[in-house]
Amino acid sequence: MPAPFTLRRLSLDDMDRAALIHRTAFDQRLPWLAGLHTPEEDRAFFRNQVFAECQVWGALAEEIVGFIAFWEGWVDQLYVLPQHQGKGAGAVLLALAKAASAELQLWTFQRNLPARRFYERQGFVAVRETDGSGNEEREPDVLYRWRRGG
Repeated sequence: MPAPFTLRRLSLDDMDRAALIHRTAFDQRLPWLAGLHTPEEDRAFFRNQVFAECQVWGALAEEIVGFIAFWEGWVDQLYVLPQHQGKGAGAVLLALAKAASAELQLWTFQRNLPARRFYERQGFVAVRETDGSGNEEREPDVLYRWRRGG
């Protein structure tokens, strides 16, 4: 049974924690891309883009263990600390974004098989793959789409 999580909207006061969760989860799942950005660059990205453009919500189990950043129709970020993955935090965060939109899209890397399996279990369907030439990491990615009611 998934662990219970409290959800709350995050503020700029939570930015450092969100950036740390992002970097920790990203580097563990995608070690070949680790070190692409410094912690300072991560924090600037979260301050100037993620928190400025998205609703950012956290899953708390005593402390923030995961977060989602989304806007109408798009999931921009969804990361959960590795030791909390598989316990339901990602699913409850994604359900929050689904409740706010009739359709969602998101990108993930083709090689991130655990993320791909997770999104597919949540009803997302792969609709497009790229060679990665259009993203900063130059890593082949895949666009997923979810629509309410199938």
